[in-house]
Amino acid sequence: MATRTDAPTRREQILKEAARLFAERGFHGVGVDEIGAAVGISGPGLYRHFAGKDAMLAELLVGISGQLLTGAKRRLAEADGKAAPEAVLDSLIEGHIDFALDDRPLITLHDRELDRLRDSDRKLVRQLQRQYVELWVEVVREVYPDLAEPAARSAVHSVFGLLNSTPHLGRGGFLPGRGATSELLHRMARGAFAAASGAGLAPA
Repeated sequence: MATRTDAPTRREQILKEAARLFAERGFHGVGVDEIGAAVGISGPGLYRHFAGKDAMLAELLVGISGQLLTGAKRRLAEADGKAAPEAVLDSLIEGHIDFALDDRPLITLHDRELDRLRDSDRKLVRQLQRQYVELWVEVVREVYPDLAEPAARSAVHSVFGLLNSTPHLGRGGFLPGRGATSELLHRMARGAFAAASGAGLAPA
């Protein structure tokens, strides 16, 4: 997630370019030499940082799942019971929007390449994602106490689908500015939760 202000390490540079290339051309459409060229080192030089492309993909997908969860926990800790539930939910939405706007290649990678991970890595991604979802469900139900838990969980998944649609929004001039896009996504997310609550979705 794009929250750092210090210069990225060489390892982070490699992961960023690998994510971009994998998203653009597919995992099997990119060679180690191309990734190396994108960061100014030889293909074999990548092996000083990663065992191979599989290791890069695993670190990208496990890493972003862990970062989302850690970021959400941090936002909750910062609220520490002092902020209103609505403000906490807004903070969670803002954090996910930052990811959705700044790390679009990772969304594409998750959609296309998750099944390429080893079973252990894929299970870890799913475990981290479940924890992230349940954290949201708890906050959503504080804001909308009439929303049953299964319905809240469905609403959270639906909002993630909405926010994670950013790779399909287009490029450059086809989009409003980042601030305007962020505000639009935020309004749509809150609207979706409100609609779910107002519709009185029954437990599954």
